[in-house]
Amino acid sequence: MLKLSCNVTNNLHTFSFFSDSSLFIPVNRRTIAVSSSQLRKPALDPLRAVISADQGSISPVNSCTPADRLRAGRLMEDGYSYKEKFIVRSYEVGINKTATVETIANLLQEVACNHVQKCGFSTDGFATTLTMRKLHLIWVTARMHIEIYKYPAWSDVVEIETWCQSEGRIGTRRDWILRDSATNEVIGRATSKWVMMNQDTRRLQRVTDEVRDEYLVFCPREPRLAFPEENNSSLKKIPKLEDPAQYSMLELKPRRADLDMNQHVNNVTYIGWVLESIPQEIIDTHELQVITLDYRRECQQDDIVDSLTTSEIPDDPISKFTGTNGSAMSSIQGHNESQFLHMLRLSENGQEINRGRTQWRKKSSR
Repeated sequence: MLKLSCNVTNNLHTFSFFSDSSLFIPVNRRTIAVSSSQLRKPALDPLRAVISADQGSISPVNSCTPADRLRAGRLMEDGYSYKEKFIVRSYEVGINKTATVETIANLLQEVACNHVQKCGFSTDGFATTLTMRKLHLIWVTARMHIEIYKYPAWSDVVEIETWCQSEGRIGTRRDWILRDSATNEVIGRATSKWVMMNQDTRRLQRVTDEVRDEYLVFCPREPRLAFPEENNSSLKKIPKLEDPAQYSMLELKPRRADLDMNQHVNNVTYIGWVLESIPQEIIDTHELQVITLDYRRECQQDDIVDSLTTSEIPDDPISKFTGTNGSAMSSIQGHNESQFLHMLRLSENGQEINRGRTQWRKKSSR
């Protein structure tokens, strides 16, 4: 017999089977027994199903799509964390034949979307629950923090682990750990905060208990942080950059390809805009190690954007993570870095779109 954990709300739900004995059974769920003859798929592959609370019947939902078979991704035994492997393609690297930070950010977004689809509760890939879709609600990025300790090169295989959890009463949080698949070395970490917005009015909306209950069953019960260190740089506030900025790139225009399925400029595009105003001598001699962005308003296709940058004196050296997920081991890299404050604003009226901070390390000799 196999067991299936079931959360009963509105009678219909989506869940996962696992072949081993350590099944994902969150609290506030009831467990039902299912005979193996009721399953049409091998037990080794998670089977998503809809359960009727009235009849106890089981019907598979998109049990295995061609994309599922091709993805090198899987839910971990605890049912909360998801890992997927990616090959760095030739069109994802820069002049140094290593992945760009935009590539890293896109992979983080991709693995997050695949995670919620693998769980089975989000058919659109953007982690929207049934209630959110009924009310035309979407998640939008409020903050993104990425640290890269070693950039993967062309043809390298990167394994990314991700999970999500509640962030107070106003939103949700998603974290990532990046590893070199060949060595299992941690080569990067990232964390983000997301808030809910009405897709029709474009106004932010508080996360309701109903929505929270729908996605919390897929989140760890205890806080699990990619950055467990006390006072780590992901927590630092970003001051507003004041005019005049030292460096600027004016009148940047969104391309049609910059718009995403949520009908606004994708958050990864902002990273490229921020880097446009970094001085060329920094680009030539340094590589980006840390980027933090606070998203303050969305950008539409017709908006014209100014990118502003000013040097900032670091108040502490960059630390390099050398432990495993959940530990607080770190070693100081040194003072051989540069740091900048950034702002993206609308050219027309100066309204702030985004503020950010970047930290750069000297390029290693090759």
